[in-house]
Amino acid sequence: MKRLLLIPVAIALGGCPPTEKHIRGGAAAPPSIVYSTAVGQALDEGNFIGAFAWSGLDGDWPELTNNNAPWPWASVTKQIVATLVMQQVDAGRMALDAPAYAYLPEIGEGSPTVRQLLQHQSGLRNPDESDPDAEGLPSFYTDGPTGLDWCLAERGPVPSEGWSYNNCDYIVLGAMLERLTGKTLADLMQRDIFEPAGIKYTDFADVESDWGIFGAEEEMLARVARYGASAGLVGQPREMVKFDRALMDGLLLSEEARAEMWAGDPALGYMGLGQWSFPAPLAGCEEPVQLVERRGGIGPYQIRNFIAPDRGAALALLTYQPDFEFGEIWTGEGFSFDVLSAALCGEGDAQ
Repeated sequence: MKRLLLIPVAIALGGCPPTEKHIRGGAAAPPSIVYSTAVGQALDEGNFIGAFAWSGLDGDWPELTNNNAPWPWASVTKQIVATLVMQQVDAGRMALDAPAYAYLPEIGEGSPTVRQLLQHQSGLRNPDESDPDAEGLPSFYTDGPTGLDWCLAERGPVPSEGWSYNNCDYIVLGAMLERLTGKTLADLMQRDIFEPAGIKYTDFADVESDWGIFGAEEEMLARVARYGASAGLVGQPREMVKFDRALMDGLLLSEEARAEMWAGDPALGYMGLGQWSFPAPLAGCEEPVQLVERRGGIGPYQIRNFIAPDRGAALALLTYQPDFEFGEIWTGEGFSFDVLSAALCGEGDAQ
């Protein structure tokens, strides 16, 4: 495993408007940086405390951020695993509607398909329902049995309708990718995601490494490590939007594979594959804006990763406020709605 540098940083109030020192190279701000100031104002008015990273509407400034410390990416990890799966589909080595049994025989016959795993329709055991530890937390993530073997035991039938969020779905997908490629998931991400995207300071949590998580003790790092392929990545906020930018720029997937991954199903609450994709009516925009959203949360951390593919923009928000209310964009109000309206629909050259 590569060693990540723990970059010293003090947490910044999200409302601090970015200045030239936040901008790569310290050059004069292009027109889209006007939008970052609007984002900063919306963050401040929403009392957001945490990290943000913004990739502007012209795509030339993908590293605008207020915080370079390692944060847990939580279930944004699933978004990356889904991209790895779609790369295998792109290459003809995996089929979305093939049974998982074809790639991981130990799951057994009558298994869910690859698509059903991606969309939480598997019938697998749920780690959140594992026996509680002494503090009442699911022991899968702390001191109890964990990993692939736990997920594959006592598998139930594949549901005929609906979906049920389950971290085991992506732990199984990670194992399938390792079996299919002969590489560890970390090595596969490094080769097929991080290197093309220019990501250098993101990796799976590891208690034996010389880096940590912003604001967390080693115990939290150990917990994050147990999430593995479902939520185990730790990295810089700006590298999250580097990933987003690489997706939008076609560096990771063909247009066809990306469209399949981002096809939100209304019957599943607009769930795509590893993320949600939906048209959002935002204040200041005449037409709904197509958004791709990935949420995450571990302990006190909350994460939101937003991509606006048609606008060529991305925004990552990470907070240590466990009770912070992001709101639901579709309601037409709340923090996420306000920030995205400011970022994507404000006054400026990119309107």
